[in-house]
Amino acid sequence: MTERPFSDHFASDSTGYAAFRPSYPASLFKALANAAPTRTSAWDCGAGTGQASVALVEWLDEVLATDASANQIAHAVAHPRVTYGVARAEESGLPDASVSLITVAQALHWFDVDAFHAEATRVLVKNGVIAEWTYGLMIVRSAPAVTRFVQDFDVAMHPYWPPERRFVDRHYQDFAFPFSPIALGDFAMHAEWTVEQLLGYLRTWSAVARCRVHNGSDPIEPLVDALRTAWGSERIRELQWPLTLRVGTK
Repeated sequence: MTERPFSDHFASDSTGYAAFRPSYPASLFKALANAAPTRTSAWDCGAGTGQASVALVEWLDEVLATDASANQIAHAVAHPRVTYGVARAEESGLPDASVSLITVAQALHWFDVDAFHAEATRVLVKNGVIAEWTYGLMIVRSAPAVTRFVQDFDVAMHPYWPPERRFVDRHYQDFAFPFSPIALGDFAMHAEWTVEQLLGYLRTWSAVARCRVHNGSDPIEPLVDALRTAWGSERIRELQWPLTLRVGTK
């Protein structure tokens, strides 16, 4: 892929983005730490506000977390063993062969992927591990009407998603992966939310922000009653986001 200019799609709502994102499973980070040749240091690339960084550091000595968005880094969760920095994925500034593990959580589609993989190869130690994952729309097994609502809303928002969103929809199948693949199993994010939390999550979608600017109105507001009806009488429901994960070694 050719290099493209960085566009910060999250600068205007970094606080909301941090508040209304589901959490990655601890089992994923434990498995990645076990797969890495050492547990000394990792690079979390495209770290955003540090959601994966802070979870990952529970299993390693140190995490170096970078993001091209200064605003995201400014709102990152502080941790004594996580060092944050503003840097593009393709030019990390990290030394050669300096990390045992690289993670990219829901961010690869914003990168010049081939250039990032070259940078990852440079930064990884021998037999170092790289893990890239993404997730699409959530599933509410106890309320299929909510799942359908979100699917239909996503279709309505398609004109407002950045072009890179198509890579998420295609589960990263378009991207090369020049590493020796290893299988770690299947993982998913889970959250127990109210309908208000789901509404907060939907409002963090970059497509919703773009639609709001383009049309001068909130696309979610007219649909709130319909979502509440689909949600039903239960106050709390479990939501699930299956992860598409690819892991390999240098």
